Amino acid sequence: MPRARRHFLTGYAWHITHRCHEKEFLLRFAKDRRSWMHWLLEAKRRYGFRVLNYIATSNHIHLLVLDRGDGQSISRSMQLTAGRTAQQFNHRKKRKGAFWEDRYHATAVETGHHLFSCLTYIDLNMVRAGVVSHPCEWEFGGYAEMMTMSPAIWNWTKAGGLKVLSAPCIFFPKIPHNVFFYLAFIP
Repeated sequence: MPRARRHFLTGYAWHITHRCHEKEFLLRFAKDRRSWMHWLLEAKRRYGFRVLNYIATSNHIHLLVLDRGDGQSISRSMQLTAGRTAQQFNHRKKRKGAFWEDRYHATAVETGHHLFSCLTYIDLNMVRAGVVSHPCEWEFGGYAEMMTMSPAIWNWTKAGGLKVLSAPCIFFPKIPHNVFFYLAFIP
């Protein structure tokens, strides 16, 4: 029986998770997580979806994204990112077989509290796993990128003790303004 088609509702953020095959630690090396991030950036450039947050762990990934409104940018981006990451890994390891566990899982995220909960959940993933004590210590996630960009890419100003973004970076060119108030919740 064929798989059911995915239906993406436009105007929503989507929390996407994708687990490595049989929960193996196929992304355990930094070069593999960097490869996934490289292909995520390439997918973002090709298909124009927006990444609000992300994290690449040793055995799964999380993405919080917005599509272009065409219903295709997310699925095409995931196909490129997952497919190329798997191809590179399998080629390097002289391995055949599945890299990812089935299809990715996508959940619509409402704005407001649900969005902030999802941002926090993604950023605290490696903290909950006991790998790091703060999200900024994990370099393969959106929190670290938001907090450690060079002044050439980021233009930070202080506003009431909060850092406020005034220039785009690689993954976050059009973040909703209220997301930066979220940064204050993780000291």
